[in-house]
Amino acid sequence: MSVIEEKAIGALSGAAVGDSLGGSTEGYSPEVLQERFGGLVRDIVGPFNEDWKTARPVSPFHKGNGHITDDTLMTEALIAVYEQVRDHLDAYTFAEGIIPEMMAKERWIPELEKESLLIHRVFHAEKWLVLKLLHAHADPREAGVGNIVNCGATMYMSPVGIINAGNPEGAYKEAIEISGAHQSSYGREAAGVFAAAVATAMTPGATIDDVIATAIDFAHDGTKAAIAAVTEEARNVTSWETSFKQLRAAMAPFDSLGEAYREPGPDARKPSRLKAIEELPLALAYLRVSQGNFETGILGAINYGRDSDSIATMFGSLSGAMNGRSAIPHNWAETIERESRIDLIANGKKLAKLATEIAHKDLVRASHVEKSKILLFGNL
Repeated sequence: MSVIEEKAIGALSGAAVGDSLGGSTEGYSPEVLQERFGGLVRDIVGPFNEDWKTARPVSPFHKGNGHITDDTLMTEALIAVYEQVRDHLDAYTFAEGIIPEMMAKERWIPELEKESLLIHRVFHAEKWLVLKLLHAHADPREAGVGNIVNCGATMYMSPVGIINAGNPEGAYKEAIEISGAHQSSYGREAAGVFAAAVATAMTPGATIDDVIATAIDFAHDGTKAAIAAVTEEARNVTSWETSFKQLRAAMAPFDSLGEAYREPGPDARKPSRLKAIEELPLALAYLRVSQGNFETGILGAINYGRDSDSIATMFGSLSGAMNGRSAIPHNWAETIERESRIDLIANGKKLAKLATEIAHKDLVRASHVEKSKILLFGNL
């Protein structure tokens, strides 16, 4: 297996495992989770609400038990767009590809336990893509303006980092470009920063400090400040089991939702140059807390609660890219593939092939640019 295949499989497998384990704990505080599950969650568990079909009628989803959520479903959809275009994406090619993936392609939705359209599973902030791009015919470069500012675009940006493996600047720019169709403000910024971090994590020999430094270097405004503050506080964390209040306190000044996660106030999720999404700084913090260990970092992310599936998705992608699938507990990966009817190895190989193909195109383009510069300026 090639290096790019090993790392792409690791990144996608890690993201899906984090997504699935975090689905059971999403939306609740660590204290409530420990009361519900009889202590810290250390394995795949069932839904928080055993009566999941009726407990929350607006989202009757079977979370847990090895089921991936919309984080991974949207990641698969983005991979499919890359497979169609077979090159870097811009806002237009992304928009042209993502709408059929959401509105015309039936797929197995584990949380619905049936074949359905992706539009029926995603959150309101992702439905915005269909509203603005399909129905409102918005310019894809700015369609994200007006949407809920959240982690919706960031959660599925790992393929951009894989396509741009070793080139964090390219990953940042591409993710910023395509996520403009979905998000604005710090929601869009986080998508670019996460893609850059994945591109660095895909680089052979990259360290945790390298990944975090990349994120801080490319980030702006509240996103930069939040990542710096939370990852710095992570140095003082002694174990993932005791990390929750400490990391939450570091994140709180930058988070618009407040402590009652399911009861956001009137200033929540608005554009801001001072705020940041919570999920990316926490994912990077758990990369430091765990010292890259996949299992330790995932357990920290899912027991943190709040938007735990997306925190764990982002951590899992970074750790998986750095360490490969072999670092992921086999029983977790295999259970999730079986229960969610997903082939993470095939997805990784597919994306690695696309990344290689696009890298060859990049080399040819760079060669043409270099020849043009020599004709214009001579040998500088």
